[in-house]
Amino acid sequence: MTGLYDRHLAVSPEWLALYYRNPLELTHGEGRHVWDADGNRYLDFFGGILTTMTAHALPEVTKAVSEQAGRLIHSSTLYLNRPMVELAERIAALSGIPDARVFFTTSGTEANDAALLLATAQRASNQILAMRNSYHGRSFSAVSITGNRSWSTTSLSPLQTLYVHGGVRTRGPYAELSDERFIRACVADLEDLLGHTRGVAALIAEPVQGVGGFTAPPDGLYAAFREVLDRHGILWISDEVQTGWGRTGDHFWGWQAHAASGPPDILTFAKGIGNGMSIGGVVARADVMNCLDANSISTFGGSPVTMAAGLANLSYLLEHDLQGNARRVGGLLIERLRAVGAGSPAVREVRGRGLMIGIELVKPGSDEADPEAAAAVLEAARAGGLLIGKGGGHNTSVLRIAPPLSLTVAEAEEGAEILGEALHAAA
Repeated sequence: MTGLYDRHLAVSPEWLALYYRNPLELTHGEGRHVWDADGNRYLDFFGGILTTMTAHALPEVTKAVSEQAGRLIHSSTLYLNRPMVELAERIAALSGIPDARVFFTTSGTEANDAALLLATAQRASNQILAMRNSYHGRSFSAVSITGNRSWSTTSLSPLQTLYVHGGVRTRGPYAELSDERFIRACVADLEDLLGHTRGVAALIAEPVQGVGGFTAPPDGLYAAFREVLDRHGILWISDEVQTGWGRTGDHFWGWQAHAASGPPDILTFAKGIGNGMSIGGVVARADVMNCLDANSISTFGGSPVTMAAGLANLSYLLEHDLQGNARRVGGLLIERLRAVGAGSPAVREVRGRGLMIGIELVKPGSDEADPEAAAAVLEAARAGGLLIGKGGGHNTSVLRIAPPLSLTVAEAEEGAEILGEALHAAA
């Protein structure tokens, strides 16, 4: 492994971070497990950053990819593309957005970039509202609306971004309020902010903040925001790159936790739909999607091979009710992890819904984030045969748990036990 690591360092940017003191080379996977180059098997609770949504090496997806690759790999959007149209039809119907149009990209970053292009063009404004602690990708425009300092690599921006309260429930100036008063305070903050601006294009928000540590506002916050936005003609972009496709269990899309507002004007998606293939996209009302008055295509978005993978993966997800499994098994897993966390003075909070769970670590006896503890637990979990992620807006002190949605009860129990031992070992 040292030889491959040295080669990686010789040709890769210094900022291209790797997990673990001794970085891991994964060679193959099956179901909810992966293997490394030394033959060690791991239970995968991170799924390539919430991307392996159904299972590793899912036969239905690999078969669809192989068959399509044997016919035609690439054509671009300049030609009619049957798999792309079929997947767009299914996503449009599932989105909840009336008269929906779908545009495919190759990543969540590119999807959010396209959504910003649509919103700013439609509203003739470069002003964007974003949530504090948010993450929307690594392109120049996406970084400029990212409210998480750890991932905002430049202050230069093509957009004027204004940050709103509400994405983090248990930290910040409103943390001690009840849910109802929290929502009222965040709405008042939004109203006050809009009183100092003119012509804002859109609010972009993750229903559950992913990189930010799986934090979420009380249900209904974005419905309350929507009432304000509508009065000002401001579009709502729901970033569903991590929350989409039933991962939260209770809902197919994260925005549905705020359903009193109806669907967003624009919805972005990526990650899980491709189960590892590069798919992203934007769904928007026809009047918003069609607002561009210049040419635009996608060379690789909507590739026949990735569309075939997306169709097979989405069909498997729906036919096997993986949203229901995320709700049932995720509910059990979060109960087990809360029991584990109750016995550790380093655990500030175990939060989440479905199979999107965060464990926030602090220095015992304080509210101070402890990124060193998070790194130590990550290592200890690997030693125990479990792969997890980390994130958070407070120095990367949140363990992120997001297994494939086909996770079994036995695997949830096993993972919770390993995590409990890892927390004890790290302490």
